[in-house]
Amino acid sequence: MNTPDLWEQHAGTQAPAGISPHAPLAERMRPRSVAEFSGQEHLVGEGRILRRMIETDSLASLILWGPPGCGKTTLAHIIAAETKSHFIFFSAILSGIKEIRETFREAERYASRGIRTILFIDEIHRFNKSQQDAFLPYIEKGVVTVIGATTENPSFEVIAPLLSRSRVLTLQQLEPDTLRCLLIQALTDCERGLGNSAIEATDEALDFLAVQADGDARSALNTLEVAAGLASARFGSEEKGGGITLDIAQEALQKKALLYDKGGEEHYNVISAFIKSLRGSAPDAALYWLARMLEAGEDPIFILRRMMVMASEDIGNADPRALQVAVAALQAFQVIGMPEGRIILGQAVTYLATAPKSNASYVGIDSALAEVRKSGALPVPLHIRNAPTKLMKEQGYGKGYQYAHDYEAGYSGQECLPEKLAGRTFYVPSGHGYEKSIAERMEWLKNRKGRSS
Repeated sequence: MNTPDLWEQHAGTQAPAGISPHAPLAERMRPRSVAEFSGQEHLVGEGRILRRMIETDSLASLILWGPPGCGKTTLAHIIAAETKSHFIFFSAILSGIKEIRETFREAERYASRGIRTILFIDEIHRFNKSQQDAFLPYIEKGVVTVIGATTENPSFEVIAPLLSRSRVLTLQQLEPDTLRCLLIQALTDCERGLGNSAIEATDEALDFLAVQADGDARSALNTLEVAAGLASARFGSEEKGGGITLDIAQEALQKKALLYDKGGEEHYNVISAFIKSLRGSAPDAALYWLARMLEAGEDPIFILRRMMVMASEDIGNADPRALQVAVAALQAFQVIGMPEGRIILGQAVTYLATAPKSNASYVGIDSALAEVRKSGALPVPLHIRNAPTKLMKEQGYGKGYQYAHDYEAGYSGQECLPEKLAGRTFYVPSGHGYEKSIAERMEWLKNRKGRSS
C-alpha cells in the first residue's frame, strides 16, 4: 500500500531532501530521522512514547507543546517520513476555513487510496474555536492524523474536544550542551552545513552561542551562519580556515558575553546569590550582586523580571506593595534606560530586600495544583454555577447561592470548594507584615462561619 518513494509521489508532501541549498542553515540542518534528532530524550529515546509510536506505526493525533526552536516542526517531518505518510504543512497564521476544507478534500483523496495524511498545524493556538471544531469529524473518521504545534499551554488555547482526541506531548527547552553539539555538526557537515568552508569556531565562541540561544536550536544555527559569514569576510574569501572567535560570535548576535559567564555557570551563580540576598533580607549583599551583574553587561530587564518573581514568591502578601514596586521598576526602566536606570534598580532592590517575607501564596498555589493533579476535575458545586439559560436553572444551577452582600459584614460563609474538598486549606498566612492582618481576618471569618453553621 505504502511505497518507498512516497516523498516523490505525493503532491503537497514536503521532502527534507528537496530543501534549497540557499535556505537558512537551520532549515538545511533539520534532522531527517529519529537517529539524527537531538534532545527530547524523554519522548524519542529508546522505549519512549513517541519513539514507540513511530516504530510500531501506531500514531495518534498529537499536540506538541514547547518553546520556540525545540524541535516541534522537525519531529512532525520525521514522523511523516518514517511512517511513509502524506504530509501537509498548515499555518494557523495564513490559513482560514476555506483552506481547511480544501486540505481535508485532499486528505480524503489520499485516504481513499489507503494512504494516511499527517496534517501538521503550526501555531494551532492561533485558530479560533470554530476553526478547531472543523478538524474534529475528520479526526474521528481517520481522514487525517493531526499534529499541532504550540508554544502556549494547550489547556487554555486548544478546545476540549480536540484535546480529548489528542495526546499532548511536552517538549523541553534544549540544553546548551545539546545546542553545542548541533553547532559543531553544522560546522563539519559538508553536505548540508558549513563543512566545505573549512571555518572553525573556538570553544569560547561555541559556548557563547549555545548559552545565548536560550534553548532555541533555530536561533543558534542562524546566528552561527551569520558568524561564519563575518569570519569569511574578516579573513578574506581566499583564505580558508578563518575561525569564529568570541568577538565575532558577539558581533553576530549583537550582544556581549557576560564577564562572569564561564560556560554559563558563573552567570547562574551570581543571579542565585542576588535572589538569595533579597530573600535573606540582606540589602548590602543584594546591591553588590546587582552591581556585579550590571558591570558585567547583564540585561537589566532579565534582572527586573527575576525581581518580579521574587516579589510574589518570597514576599507575597506580607507586603503586597513589593510586587507593585517591582512592576513599576520594570516600567520605569523601560522609559529611562541606562545609566540612570541603575538608580531605579537600586531603589527596587533595597525595598525588596528590607520588606517582610512570606512564601505562603507560593506554597498555597503549589498545594492547590498538587490537589488538582491528584483529584482531577471535581464537579463545580451546583449553587455556585452560572445559570444563563432556563434549562440550567431547571437543573439546579445557582440554586441556593448565598449572595455575600446580603449578609452582615458582607460574608455568608457558604462553601465554595467541591464537595470532596470541603473545608480544605491551601493558603496559610505567615503572620509576617501585612499577612498578620490577613491571618486575623481569616480567623474572624472562620469563627463567623462556625457560628453560622
